[in-house]
Amino acid sequence: MPKQPDVSKIEAIRHSLAHLLAAAVLKKFPDAKLGIGPTIDNGFYYDFLLPRTLTPEDLKELEKTMRGLAHQNLPFSGKEVTAAEAKKVFKDQQFKLDLIKEFSNPPADGKKPLTIYYTGDAFFDLCRGGHVENTKEIPADAFKLDKIAGAYWRGDEKNPQLQRIYGLAFETKKELEDYLKLREEAAKRDHKILGKKLRLFVFSPEVGPGLPMYTPRGNAIRETLLNYIAGLKRSRGYSFVWTPHLAKKQLYIKSGHLGKYDAMLPPIKIEDDEELVVKPMNCPHHFAIYNSEPHSYRDLPFRIAENATDYRNEKSGELNGLFRVRSLTQDDTHHIIRHDQIASEIDTILGLTREVYENFGFKNYKVEISTWDPKNKKKYFGTEKAWEEAQNSLIAGAKRWNAPYKVVEGEAAFYGPKIDIRVEDALGRDWQLTTVQLDYNQPENFDMTYTDDKGGKARPVVIHAAILGSVDRFMGVIIEHFAGAFPLWLAPVQVSILPISEKQNKYCSAILEKLSASGVRAEMPDANESLGKRIREAEIMKVPYVLVAGEKEEKNGTINVRHYKRGQEGEIDIENLLEKISSEIKNKVI
Repeated sequence: MPKQPDVSKIEAIRHSLAHLLAAAVLKKFPDAKLGIGPTIDNGFYYDFLLPRTLTPEDLKELEKTMRGLAHQNLPFSGKEVTAAEAKKVFKDQQFKLDLIKEFSNPPADGKKPLTIYYTGDAFFDLCRGGHVENTKEIPADAFKLDKIAGAYWRGDEKNPQLQRIYGLAFETKKELEDYLKLREEAAKRDHKILGKKLRLFVFSPEVGPGLPMYTPRGNAIRETLLNYIAGLKRSRGYSFVWTPHLAKKQLYIKSGHLGKYDAMLPPIKIEDDEELVVKPMNCPHHFAIYNSEPHSYRDLPFRIAENATDYRNEKSGELNGLFRVRSLTQDDTHHIIRHDQIASEIDTILGLTREVYENFGFKNYKVEISTWDPKNKKKYFGTEKAWEEAQNSLIAGAKRWNAPYKVVEGEAAFYGPKIDIRVEDALGRDWQLTTVQLDYNQPENFDMTYTDDKGGKARPVVIHAAILGSVDRFMGVIIEHFAGAFPLWLAPVQVSILPISEKQNKYCSAILEKLSASGVRAEMPDANESLGKRIREAEIMKVPYVLVAGEKEEKNGTINVRHYKRGQEGEIDIENLLEKISSEIKNKVI
């Protein structure tokens, strides 16, 4: 039997279930054509070309068949075959023949060994292995066929469209149940649904897919985020710039992006001899600003920051609410520094990152450090010494940051190592937010220099960093993290003031004026609606503070306070309430 890959227990269970699924499908549809069936997060899938469209009832039947197969205690066994032998075995399976050709090229003679794995006498598949030894090891109550989707063979729209069956699989029934509960809660928090319900952002077919537009409520959050991050950066010596949304094509030829960066939109021809590019990123513009005047070693670090909107040619099938868009705003920074400043600058960026995460209630995060492959040094720009120093600086910075980290060898870009930071939200889901990228290549491309302490010309290093990353994506994350019930400092409407009757309009208007003058986002809805309806509307919109005033409150110079999360707080003096609200906003209370 060929040696199986070293995989975890759950990976082996999921991979084995993919084979049971294919066996069940062939039992129901003997002429089915099989695609691929890998493991994925939380489960597995398998692609099929079938004579008809599957229904939810089919999934129930297939699931029952799979359980029956699992209870038969079928052994998994493997066999090495040549490409020629594999072609004979799978002569009626067109997609398997495609894979055999792909896997056996080179060598051209087709004698490279492949492996076929058997599930007892019930099924066999072209497969690399990684299964349980026997189907009795599969917990039959801990998996579920989940959904059906369309998928082009090998992801190419020119190929046939297959039906993809997704399955969930865990080691225990409780893990499956817990996951389903978590997913149900996640569905309630879906930022696309909450964004519409809370009137935060819209997509218009007339404007185009992937181009979000923020309503007054949504833009209040967006501006709060941008102003917040800008304030933190200014306090740390960042200089803010503004750059145009277009640039000459030659700028992106110089940077190396044109022709290599797939997400760039095509150039726009405006004159016979001039083409412009809509910017997909901001670094070339920032480097042009740096190069506009000479710099001394004393000027470094030179920190350029911009909350800038970029445009990327994302495929329509990959667009996903605010998570994946074609126009995205980044809190972009470029640190142009000396080599001896790498460690301290990493500390500055990570320190800023921690402060930001804490203010959003992200308590758990982890770091991935992408390094070079020392066995393939020719792939990378820069000297071995520079790479080792840079990587050691990133690792040392992660250690000082005191967060869990792992080193991923060979995953660095050719121009430098990087840090990716993933945070855990309220549901325990991971989100990749902050990226810190060291870059030795662009300073060469743009001939960036500074005068060193000996009067000679020296080449700086660049660190690309975005703390929030895509602000649009970050908004999607925090909408789901807070389930739309934002902390006071972020809430689009922070206070809703409700007079019981028109008699209290003047009193409530004066309170509204005081709050607004203090920078509080407050509103006083139309009193023609019933009080109950206005209270319900404020609850639906998840307004943090609802203030109600009647004759009693007006007479006492107070207001009746209800907090969205804390509930009824009773009558409070107006000045005390204003102080309380201002303090919560200033201290960014979660």
